[in-house]
Amino acid sequence: MFVVAGESLIDLVAKPRSDGPLEMGAHQGGSPYNCAIALAKLGQSAGFLCPISRDTFGDLLMDPLEKAGVVPLVKERSECNTTLAVVTRNAKGLPAYAFYRQGTAERDISRKKLLAALPERIDLFQIGGFLPIEPEDAEIWLDVVKSVAQRGAVLSIDPNVRPSLISDFAGYKERLGAFLDLAHIVKVSDEDLAALDPGKSVDEHAQELLARPNVELVVVTMGEDGSRAFTASAQARASVHRPEKFGDTVGAGDSLMAGILTALSDRGALEKGRIGTLDADALEAVLTFGAVTAGLNCGHVGCNPPTRAEVEAALGRI
Repeated sequence: MFVVAGESLIDLVAKPRSDGPLEMGAHQGGSPYNCAIALAKLGQSAGFLCPISRDTFGDLLMDPLEKAGVVPLVKERSECNTTLAVVTRNAKGLPAYAFYRQGTAERDISRKKLLAALPERIDLFQIGGFLPIEPEDAEIWLDVVKSVAQRGAVLSIDPNVRPSLISDFAGYKERLGAFLDLAHIVKVSDEDLAALDPGKSVDEHAQELLARPNVELVVVTMGEDGSRAFTASAQARASVHRPEKFGDTVGAGDSLMAGILTALSDRGALEKGRIGTLDADALEAVLTFGAVTAGLNCGHVGCNPPTRAEVEAALGRI
């Protein structure tokens, strides 16, 4: 099973307006939540490791998980409320977020609860971006990730850096580093890297990540400039895939991550020691699969990852 750990939440998206009251639309979200759904729609056995509220928003979150075939691994629903993110967009349509997550369901965690929810077999464990943010949460999640690592699973991480959520950035970087040291696959955006250290180039960041104890593959997304992949011995690039009709970019990075993990699995490369052996051609093919998955998602408003059949059909037209 591919297990994705981390937050689920509701995006309250501001609707375009000229005059009158501000209206909001409620949409399911959270990077790990989106990634789990994308993995399931691509044909993977996917489990989501995060408590979900009993409230109305929790019901809204459960529906797409069930329709996609994702297994909610924490069976008991939380009495805490659902995390909310207020979303506005800039002139280019890119989202900006303000979060409300104090005492919410996705933080209603304990070592006992999370360890008990883990499935017997874990092929891939995706570390969600919110896990290192709060010290008390990070301590619990790090124990869980170490336990999974001891079982031999491949570990991936998408930090999805959110400076607006972080009160102590130096402490956050230290906690994030502890998770990065366990990961085999790291996917970051150029914006993530700039937030972590604006003085370094993408190449310098990639080489520093590859120097960590277990990292074999680094993928960097660069918006309109596509994506890059780095291993110790090879590099590759891929362009963005443009849908026939553009919706927005919500969930694009999560869909890309799911596509990359699926493409690695298809090649039999989702194994420790093999991930980093892919040559440039193989890396480009993996990136392209991820780019097409992300591009098809961008053909919708809100996160709506494509099915495996839709990705393969689009690849056939390239």
